[in-house]
Amino acid sequence: MSAPHPPRIAVVGSLNADVTLWVPRRPSTDETLHAERIAWFRGGKGANQAVAAARLGAEVTMVGRVGDDTQGRWLRSGLEAEGIDCRHVASVDVPTGLAVITVDPDDVSIVVAAGANASLDAEGVRAAAAEIAAADALLLQGEVSAQAARAAAEIARERGVTVVANPAPFNDVAAAVLPLADVIIVNRAEAEQLRRPDADGGVGDLRSEVVLVETRGAAGCVVGATDAGQQITVDAPQVAVVDATGAGDAFAGAFAVAMASGATVGEAARLAVRAGAWAVTAAGAQPSLPTAEQLAGFGDPSP
Repeated sequence: MSAPHPPRIAVVGSLNADVTLWVPRRPSTDETLHAERIAWFRGGKGANQAVAAARLGAEVTMVGRVGDDTQGRWLRSGLEAEGIDCRHVASVDVPTGLAVITVDPDDVSIVVAAGANASLDAEGVRAAAAEIAAADALLLQGEVSAQAARAAAEIARERGVTVVANPAPFNDVAAAVLPLADVIIVNRAEAEQLRRPDADGGVGDLRSEVVLVETRGAAGCVVGATDAGQQITVDAPQVAVVDATGAGDAFAGAFAVAMASGATVGEAARLAVRAGAWAVTAAGAQPSLPTAEQLAGFGDPSP
């Protein structure tokens, strides 16, 4: 089943300048370690998911904040080049958000400074209410305030817009938006926090019909409802990993686009797993996000 128009996705989330450092291993306490390479990339979980959705053919509106600085202008121009509506990406007198990413042979570690992202409030989100209400799906993460994310989720629920929540990082945003979510996408660590009754923010009861998606890296994902329903397991294509940054955002963006296009949950999961696998094969978050053409045939079983 296909939508009568390109899927419309609203994203309320973060925009960060990413500085990525490749290191031979993680440094020990009090140790100074020399990086082997340094690079700057456009990032932020919200912006990444917006780009992921746009490259898969969606009409995307981004709601967020950047600083009135060189990095902010760079991030906005990148989104605009992808055809993303940035009318609700305002500049504020706070430095643009920054992420410091270290990539070692085994994993990725990220330290985020919210910067301008913390300036997005409920009032700023409500200014984009018309765009959120007109969307087929709303994407939310954990890198803006709980008040902003909750306001977006409430607008979406009132208008029947599918709410796709990716509580990463897992913080007080989870308690604010997960009870309103239709789809929740978590990795293994976030899934454990979700199951804990004392999790940060005190997540309450989830909607009985919510679809819970747990990503498992190279092992693909598992999809199921919160009640005792049948689970769907989707294997990931085996690829050579260059940089895992942005893989979760590729997954979330693809899942939202598929759902907004009328796909089944299983179909959405299969597209999302392939998008995530593609993303680990290139360095940087946004540079690694695939187009629909790139995913055509990618990950199909060999004849």
